[in-house]
Amino acid sequence: MKPYLPTGTVYGTLLNFRAEWDVLAPHMHAAPYKAPPEAPILYVKTANTFTPHGAPIALPEGVGQVEVGATVGLVMGGSGQVAGCVLMNDLSIPHTSFYRPPVKFKCLDGFLGVGASLRSDGADPAGFTLEVRIDGQPCQHADFSQLVRTPQRLLADVTGFMTLAPGDVLLLGCNAGRPLARAGQRIDIVAPGFETLSNTLVAGEAA
Repeated sequence: MKPYLPTGTVYGTLLNFRAEWDVLAPHMHAAPYKAPPEAPILYVKTANTFTPHGAPIALPEGVGQVEVGATVGLVMGGSGQVAGCVLMNDLSIPHTSFYRPPVKFKCLDGFLGVGASLRSDGADPAGFTLEVRIDGQPCQHADFSQLVRTPQRLLADVTGFMTLAPGDVLLLGCNAGRPLARAGQRIDIVAPGFETLSNTLVAGEAA
């Protein structure tokens, strides 16, 4: 069976896990914003970042480690409905900008591992949990009942100001404590009801 890859735009969401929000809350009153965000903070994972389950992900020369961003994406169907959910690994180069992460840190070639298939049984994503394993060792857990905005609320808030087309994917966010991985390591994202998402990092050539 051909691996699943998004057919539309993938939108990431920042600051949607309570643990992540709590860690960064003391900085939200600093310039230039001086207040916590009131609307969802989104960014785009461009098509060049998509890597199917099982394929290697090359790290550019000079990049020693990447941040693992395990999450679940809502895949849009017709009439604004969710067609299914998919595991994703939203990789990025570690950075400190939490309001507007620079594209050069998050949209490198291959920097979005995509689950092999959609889960389309209608289960509420707020009940999902996942675990990140690096070389088989558990190193992060995420419980989607701990979101700042529930999946339904996030979708409603986003579609209140923009249209999500069929095939678009809205990521629910990544938990605090994102692990780091380096070339030569295998990243597995394991979640009940999903096929495990696995990708191995490899050393790449200069961009």
